[in-house]
Amino acid sequence: MRTTRSRWPLAPALSALLLVAAALCAAAGTLIAPHALDQNLYTGVVGAGVDGHLLGTDQLGRDILQLSVAGARSALVGPVLVACGSMLLGAWLGMIAGYHGGVLDALVGRYTDLVLALPAVLLAVVVAGLLGGGYWVTVAVLTVLFSPSDVRLVRAAVLEQTTRPYIDSARLLGIRPGRIMIRHILPNIVPTVVANVLLNVAFALVALSSLSYLGLGAPPGAPDWGRQLADGRDLLGDNPLASIVPGVLIILTATAVNLLGDWVFERLDRTVAVR
Repeated sequence: MRTTRSRWPLAPALSALLLVAAALCAAAGTLIAPHALDQNLYTGVVGAGVDGHLLGTDQLGRDILQLSVAGARSALVGPVLVACGSMLLGAWLGMIAGYHGGVLDALVGRYTDLVLALPAVLLAVVVAGLLGGGYWVTVAVLTVLFSPSDVRLVRAAVLEQTTRPYIDSARLLGIRPGRIMIRHILPNIVPTVVANVLLNVAFALVALSSLSYLGLGAPPGAPDWGRQLADGRDLLGDNPLASIVPGVLIILTATAVNLLGDWVFERLDRTVAVR
């Protein structure tokens, strides 16, 4: 029989390449685009194709291409922190609620109901406005607001695991609940956790860019895709790429994270199932 090698499907492979490129820009943006924040008011706004400015410049004479490369850092670091932070909080509360049940489950359930009943982006706008805005304030607010969905997801996965014989065996052996949750249950819900983290990265990217667009995320003049969208509103007639480029980058990155997350979930779920 002919053996076939497992290959990456085209969509996840392209998504991974795009995310690697975005990660490189986020990690070494100042090296790749050292003049991203250089202003030249004498140049002003110029369209694409001008010598030295492939995508033109903004109203401050800053190069759009270099600004977009440098903006990958704030556009990606914040969403990753939001997704990881909300999952850490969600996994902790969800595992406690799902494993112990009772009063703890009821208290965690009321927390998730309360936060889910509030409009996330609107609440983030209000809280960030009351606290004076700022990038890291917005990241912290979104971390809390994203956690209820993680709590519910992890709780459901833990409830499904607690009915299995290996959990009953562990309890009969006298293994402590904390060890059961960390060493036995958690490895079996890894596919769900990883997939939801990646999904939350995409959601957080859009939410954080939206808040930056409204002036509550990255400060004015900062290299950030959401801030570039806001700054480019008045340049649609002179250089539309000032808004189109960051908008396309947000869409492509969010789509790539979603596609890669689906593929990773399928692979991890298959691996856990055969163990």
